[in-house]
Amino acid sequence: MPRTRPNEDILVRFGDRLRELRKNAGFSQERFAIECNLDRSYVGAIERGERNVSLRYVDKFAQALDISMSVMFEGL
Repeated sequence: MPRTRPNEDILVRFGDRLRELRKNAGFSQERFAIECNLDRSYVGAIERGERNVSLRYVDKFAQALDISMSVMFEGL
């Protein structure tokens, strides 16, 4: 789990957390994007902290990773 970094932008911290969870689940970025019915470049932009995602997408990510939404926010 990533440590809390309060001075770092929340979008970057969320993107790092998503990348960590995706990799731990064994998904490539491309396969994860397909699973979530999203473009790979959009997932990449989220992971780099360049996009502000809606709760609908957070829910999609959690479902694809088979975790609760709350787990996605641990350590942020």
